Amino acid sequence: MSDVFEGLMIPFLGTALGAGCVFFLKDTLNRSVQRGLTGFAAGVMVAASVWSLLIPAMEGSADLGQFAFVPAVVGFWAGTLFLLVLDHIIPHLHMNAQQAEGPHSRLSRTTMLVLAVTLHNIPEGMAVGAIYAGWLSGSEGITLGAALALSLGIAIQNFPEGAIISMPLRAAGMGKWRAFAGGVLSGAVEPIGGVLTVLATALIVPVLPYALSFAAGAMIYVVVEELIPEMSEGEHSNIGVLSFAVGFTLMMMLDVALG
Repeated sequence: MSDVFEGLMIPFLGTALGAGCVFFLKDTLNRSVQRGLTGFAAGVMVAASVWSLLIPAMEGSADLGQFAFVPAVVGFWAGTLFLLVLDHIIPHLHMNAQQAEGPHSRLSRTTMLVLAVTLHNIPEGMAVGAIYAGWLSGSEGITLGAALALSLGIAIQNFPEGAIISMPLRAAGMGKWRAFAGGVLSGAVEPIGGVLTVLATALIVPVLPYALSFAAGAMIYVVVEELIPEMSEGEHSNIGVLSFAVGFTLMMMLDVALG
């Protein structure tokens, strides 16, 4: 179980280290740098959704024959709709946006920034939890290396994400320690979501393909609804596209090399 605990904590550590950049860098990130980091995160999440989640989900349903895609399709749509609902019931503010989304709220802009990143991190925690649950259940095709690859990939993209949330908080007037805490707090949902997913999937092993694809659907929702618009905003959006390709290929290499 120590391997599982460590695996669930690795992505959170990536966020915390990134949030620590508030102590060493300027209060704001260059807009092109933000687009590049956002594109990189999107690439990692798309590759992880395909190689680490959807393909294992369909392989785990091989006994269904030509209908092996059904759990993946059902889980993917469930994850997408789950994030859609959260998007509508939780007030949050995306980076560089002027108007908050979700129900009207008196929450501060900084609080809603943290909530936006927290929403982003929920599916990542579920994804890591689902793949470690698959390894614990002895699912064919899911190795400890594959689970570790997903943890590392998400941790790598969480590092810039931690900086992207903590530094605007500092620029908005927060003290450095409070801005750091805000960045760390946004990532705390990942190990919590991971543990809950492991426990739920361990109780009902047959739901594993659905859990894997559920996490994939939730992550793709975040990529399309939030990350792609942010990385394409303004001029020189090719920076985001190239960074997306870097993130995608890095996650793909990690999954093949370790999995």
